[in-house]
Parts: sequence; structure tokens; C-alpha cells
Amino acid sequence: MLKEAIYHRPKNNYAYAYNRKTLHIRLQTKKGDLKNVTLIHGDPYAWEEDAWQYEKKPMKKNGSDELFDYWTVTLEPPYRRLRYSFLVDDGKEQAVYTEKGFFEEVPDDDTAYHFCFPFLNEADVFTAPGWVKDTIWYQIFPERFANGDPSLNPEGTLPWASEDPKPDSFFGGDFQGVIDHLDHLEELGINGLYFTPIFKAYSNHKYDTIDYMEIDPQFGDKETFRTLVQECHKRGIRVMLDAVFNHSGYYFPPFQDVLEKGKASDYYRWFHLWEDQVKTEPAPNYDAFAFVPQMPKLNTEHPEVKRYLLDVARYWVEEFDIDGWRLDVANEVDHAFWRDFRRTVKKAKPDAYILGEIWHDSMPWLQGDQFDAVMNYPFTNAVLKFFNHELSVEDFQNQITTVQYMYPQNVNEVSFNLLDSHDTKRILTYTDEDKAAVKLMYLFQLSFEGAPCIYYGDEIGMTGGDDPGCRKCMVWDEDQQDLEMFEHVKKLISFRKSEPAFGNEASIRFRPNQDILVYEKSTPSQTLLFLINTMDHSRKVSIEDYTEVLDQGENSRLEQNSATIAPNSYLILKK
Repeated sequence: MLKEAIYHRPKNNYAYAYNRKTLHIRLQTKKGDLKNVTLIHGDPYAWEEDAWQYEKKPMKKNGSDELFDYWTVTLEPPYRRLRYSFLVDDGKEQAVYTEKGFFEEVPDDDTAYHFCFPFLNEADVFTAPGWVKDTIWYQIFPERFANGDPSLNPEGTLPWASEDPKPDSFFGGDFQGVIDHLDHLEELGINGLYFTPIFKAYSNHKYDTIDYMEIDPQFGDKETFRTLVQECHKRGIRVMLDAVFNHSGYYFPPFQDVLEKGKASDYYRWFHLWEDQVKTEPAPNYDAFAFVPQMPKLNTEHPEVKRYLLDVARYWVEEFDIDGWRLDVANEVDHAFWRDFRRTVKKAKPDAYILGEIWHDSMPWLQGDQFDAVMNYPFTNAVLKFFNHELSVEDFQNQITTVQYMYPQNVNEVSFNLLDSHDTKRILTYTDEDKAAVKLMYLFQLSFEGAPCIYYGDEIGMTGGDDPGCRKCMVWDEDQQDLEMFEHVKKLISFRKSEPAFGNEASIRFRPNQDILVYEKSTPSQTLLFLINTMDHSRKVSIEDYTEVLDQGENSRLEQNSATIAPNSYLILKK
């Protein structure tokens, strides 16, 4: 038994309240090391004859990655408090793992030996909006989706899709263009729109805000935006805006005042300035996003800055009934600000969704006091590499399992799972235009737990390299659209909505298979088996207990007690 690999922490993703009654307890052990794990648990105040009274409950090994096994148990402590430890067994040796180390027998003379979950306070339960679990997001870069009102075109606007985009290109996309194409989104099955920034800014991407309280005039006015939100809500589509609170734009009036007056400016402490006078060349002498002088970092610890930005957060929720905020560069803003931000937004709209842009392990932001979710780039990277033949089946399963156990289950259920975005290559370009690979990516994304997001145009086969190539104008000519891809994505979305085990009601459980990806998803009413073959030759798999096909890729088929999965194809079985 490798005791050094056995790990538990009575907090975060290892011990947490799933809801107001239920606790989830997890244990990490060396992969393949232990045969059984049993939870020893009891109320800390339950004593008889000077001995602590406890019960035992078997734990289940629910996942494994490259190095570790993950054991899980669910329980409902009657008094909402718990002391616990773990009986670990490798078939040769048994030990009791406690907060104070390993023992041969259960220490029952003092509960201080054991891990402690002091009390399940309802206020501490991570609670995200329930509607997010059933949401299919669609990301829109407003400048490139559709030009519905040419009278708003900024100076120098190019004819729609007349050339590939450059960093400073304008093509005239606006709110009216989105309104005009809501039928497209509704037909696809979308019920959540995520807009990159819409506020007044200098650039085409609008991440350099000039005025957080005003719509950029190239997109329309506030009444047009209000109409857009209302039209979305009529169709059951939620609306999420992008907040850039880490930094402002160069032309943000407070920063312009600092540029002019230096330390004498009333706004000097609104930013992280290093010297009395501000310099932008040859490099900024102030903190900025990366080293971009046009994006000075805001001092969110300053009371006036905090008040201003929280007013912004409240205003767009209360005045326009938006449903969520996506927070740009969220990991570089102080935690105290985000706690105040959450209180402000949730007071204005209790079921608003708060999504942070963080590309790494984000547990510090996902404890119920800051964000509801983060953009799940560890998921993204694993999916891209596997379906582009850069990972083996085993390595992919390991990476996805690691993603699953990074966070509590109730966090995973609302995680924002994307395949690409305005910051990355489009998936069809990433795969060298391998459409079969992209279809399989969508199958995995849309059958995974969390809230999937589709980047505009991917559903009709758009291509594009890194920024600015990934920001091409949306293709609206059906003759130039990949309608087969559209129908494939539409079908998968419909399965997610109609089949209980397809979406968030069930987590993926991988089956060992060295050749193809096999995973099962189960609810009390349904079990689905997914078989995905990314290789260039067919594979035959033994199948038991499945007699019904939910869906199949080209040339894949179910036979008696076996299934044949064609190259770059799939089979979904149902029981």
C-alpha cells in the first residue's frame, strides 16, 4: 500500500455539500493500489460508554487518471455534521486513514483524530442557477455575426465578408443583424447567447472599453439592445454579456485624465501607476493587460473604482434583464471584488449566471462566494488533442477524469464547456478540415456534463486560424454553408434535450478499451452506451444487454452481441 499517495482534504472538491442535505466525500489513492475503501463516519457528539459511535459505508471507485484512483461516497448526515476517516484495504494490508495519519484500528477515544465536516450550513452550499444545466450556449462576436442596419456602419466599414479579417477590420455587424437571424439559432436548438463586449470601445473586439454604461454606436442603441433581449427571452434564449473589469481601454475618460494630469489627476489611483507621469512608449510604465498600453489595469481595490464597476454590473441586469456576466481576465482581479460583485448581481437577479474566464485550475473562485463557473479550457484542450489524433484513448480518458475531479459535481454540472472561441483557432481549422473529427468532437461535447458552447459559424463549417482569422464574417449564403454539419449538431442538441442520460442528468463512466473510446451514462430511467472510433479502420466490440440504437454514424451498426464501429464514426446504444 502506497500510503504517500492517499490524499484527502475536508474541503473543496474532496468534501462538499452537493445540496442542503447531501455530502459528497472523495478520496484519492494510487492508481490500482487499493481493492476497497470504506468510509467510517458518525456524529461527533454520538458517544456511548466513552466510545465514539460510528458507522461504515463502502466507497465506490468512480474514476481513474494516469496516477490516481478517485473514490466517492454520498451520504446525508442526520444532524448535518460529521467526523469521518477511511478504512483502506489493498488485499494484503488494512489501515485507517485519519486527519492525524494512519492507524491499525479506528481511534474511538477522541474524535479529534478524524476529519471534520463541522456543519452543513445551507448558506455555504455552492448554488448555481438551475437553468444553466439545460443550456446550450452560442457565442457571438457582434461585429462579425450579421449587418442588419448599414446606417450604423463605422467609417471604413468593408463589404460583408469581402476579405479575411485583419486586426483593425470593420464589417458592420450589429444587434439588428442578430435579431434578424434568431430563427437560425432557434432551429439549431440554442437557448443561451454569449456576446463578447458590446460597450463603447475603439476596437472591433471591444475589449478596450471607453464607456461601460453605453452601447457601442456601431451595434445600435439601448432600445435596440432591449428589443434584442426581449426577442431572445420570447424564444426561451438567455443572454450573457462580457464584462471587462480587469482593465479599461486607452480612451476611457479617467485614463485620459491621468495621461493629461499625471499624479494630479483625481483618477490617478484608479489604475496601477508606477510613476508621477504616465508613459505608453516604448513600454507602459503602469500595469496593463499583458503589456498592451491600450489596456491599463483597473485598481479594483479602490472604493471609487469598485463602486463604478458594481454600478455597471447592476445597471445592465436591472435595466435590460440580462441573464449573466462573463468576466474577462477574471483571475487577475482581486477575490474581494468578485465577492462584492456576486452579492451585487445576485441581489439584482438571483438566478443570474456568473462565468469567469480562467484557463487553469479555478477552485479558489468556485466555492460559492464568487463564480458559478469558469470557461473549461482543460476540457477543451483534451478534446481537441484526442479527436485530432494527438492523444491515445487512455491519455484522453485520464485527462477528462482529471477534469471531472478538479471540482465538485455541482460545479461540473454548470461548467462552460467550449471547443473554440474568438481567442483560438476554429475547430475545423485545428483538425485540418477533418469534418468527421469535428462531428465526433461535438458528440463528446454535447454528451458531456456541463453547459456546452458553440462558437458562431462552427455549426455550418466555418474555418479560421488564430486571431484575427477566427473572427471571420458569418456565412449566411446557404450554398456556402455545410448544412450536413448543421443537421448533425442540431440532432445532438435535440438528443441532449430529449434523452435523460444524454445530458447533465448523468456523468460519464469510461469503459476500459485500448482501441476506441467507450463510455456509459446512466439515470434511473435510461442507460446510454457511446462507442467512438477515431481510427482509420473499423473496430468490432462485444456488446451485451443493448438491443436498441439511438444513433449511428455512417457504416456503423449493431449486430447480435457485437457492434461494428466504422472508421471515424460512432454508435450510440440505448437500454
